[in-house]
Amino acid sequence: MDVRPFWLAGKAATGDSEITVTNPYDGSVVGAAAVPTPDQVEQAVAAAHAVAAQAAALPLHVRAEALAHVSRRIAERAEEIARLITAENGKPLLWARAEVGRAVSVFRLAAEEARRWSGETQRLDTDPGGTGRMAYIARVPKGPVLAVTPFNFPLNLTAHKVAPAIAVGAPIVVKPAPATPLSALLLGELLAETDLPEGMFSVLPVPNDRAAGLTADPRLPIVSFTGSGPVGWMIKDQVPRKHVTLELGGNAAVVVCEDADLDWAAARVALFSNYQAGQSCVAVQRVYVDASRYDEFVPKLVETVNGLVTGDPWDEKTQVGPLISEDAAMRVEAWVNEAVAAGATVLAGGTRDGASYAPTILAGVPADAKISCEEIFGPVLFVQPVTSVDQAFALVNDSRYGLQAGVFTRSLDVAFKAHRELEVGGVIIGDVPSYRADQMPYGGVKESGAGSEGVRSAMADYTHEKVMVLTGLPL
Repeated sequence: MDVRPFWLAGKAATGDSEITVTNPYDGSVVGAAAVPTPDQVEQAVAAAHAVAAQAAALPLHVRAEALAHVSRRIAERAEEIARLITAENGKPLLWARAEVGRAVSVFRLAAEEARRWSGETQRLDTDPGGTGRMAYIARVPKGPVLAVTPFNFPLNLTAHKVAPAIAVGAPIVVKPAPATPLSALLLGELLAETDLPEGMFSVLPVPNDRAAGLTADPRLPIVSFTGSGPVGWMIKDQVPRKHVTLELGGNAAVVVCEDADLDWAAARVALFSNYQAGQSCVAVQRVYVDASRYDEFVPKLVETVNGLVTGDPWDEKTQVGPLISEDAAMRVEAWVNEAVAAGATVLAGGTRDGASYAPTILAGVPADAKISCEEIFGPVLFVQPVTSVDQAFALVNDSRYGLQAGVFTRSLDVAFKAHRELEVGGVIIGDVPSYRADQMPYGGVKESGAGSEGVRSAMADYTHEKVMVLTGLPL
C-alpha cells in the first residue's frame, strides 16, 4: 500500500504509525498517510518558531514566486489531484475538478497580493506637535499559524490557510482532517519544490485526539480552524490569549421573492443543496418562498432535484456522490426520520444506501426539528411559504447561525434591505448562498464563527499593524 510521507519543516518524513484512507463510496483502500510521532510534532513546531523572523523578512518576490509556483504546479497536475480528492473524499469528479481550479486561483491571488503587500504613510503634521513627522504603517505577522482543516474541501480549504500565511511571511503548521490527509500532503510536496526556508511549513496528519497539544502550544499564536462548532468554540475558550479564526458552518437559507426567476432559482437551489452531498457549510438547507409563487416553484424544484445524477463519484456525469462515511449518512437519515415523525412531508428522496443519501426535499418541517435548527451537512432541504419579505428575513435570522444567505429578487430595494437586515456574513443576490469567490471576505456571525477568510482578509487576520514615526522631516 502506498504510504505518503508527511512534511516536517519542509522535508518528507515518516513516523511510527499510519492512517489508512478509504473511499467513502465503495470502501476501497486509497492509500495511507504516515503519522508523526510526538517528538516529530515538537520538531515541526520548534522549526516554525525558529524560522519566524526569517520568514517575516522574506522579500516579497520570494514569497510571490513560491505561491505562483504552487499555483502553476496544481494546474499542471490538475487531473491527478482531482482524482486524489475524489478517491479520499468521495466527491464526484465534477466537484473535485472545480475544487482544484479554485486552489489554482487561491495561490495565484495570494501571489498577486504578496507583491502588493506594502505599508502606508501618514503625515502627522495635522497638529502642531506633529510638525516634521510622518508615520510609516506596515502589517507584520503575529507569528506562526496552526491551520486545522476539514474533510469536505481537503485541498482548497487548506489552500485558503496556507497561501495567505506564506504571502505575509508567516510559518504554518497544517493539521489536515484524518479522513482526508492525502490532498494536504500533496500540497506539501508542491511547497517543498519552492525556495521557502526550512521550517516555513509542515503538514502533520495527527489524529484528532492529539491535536490539543498543537492548539495549546504558545509558539503557534494563531489558530485558523474550519470544522464543527463545538470543537471550534472549545479551542477558542481554551486559548483565550491566542488569535483564533473560526469557520464553523451554518444552516444556509434562501429567500425566493415574488419577482424571482423561478426556473433559475429552482435549478440553483436543487444543485447547491446537494453539491458535495450537502457537505458544505453554505449548502442550501432552508428555502422560504413567497406564498404567491410557492405552488409554482415547488414542482419545479422537485423535478430538478429528482433529475440530479447520483451515484458513482468516478462517473463523469455524477452530480451527487456519497457522504464522507456511512455514519454521516445514518445521522442524516435519523434527522429526516425525526422531522417526518413530527409531521414533515417528504417531497423527494428520503432514502439511504450505505454512505449515500438521496437528494431530499421536505415540507412542513416543524420549527424545532433538527433540520430546521441545526446544520444537517447532507443533501437535504426544506421549503416553506412566506407571506412577505419581512417574514422571510425574520425566519432567516431566527437561527443560531449566520454564514451566508441567498435572495432571489430583481429589486434593488429588496437587495439592499437584505444586506442591511440579514444577520449573516454574506448576502448573495440572485443566487444561492453557496456562491463564494476566493478573493472576497468570507466568514460568519453568531455561531457560524469569528474572523474572515478570503485571501486578503486572511492576510490581514494573520498580521497586526506596526508603526514607525520619522521625525525632523522637511514635509
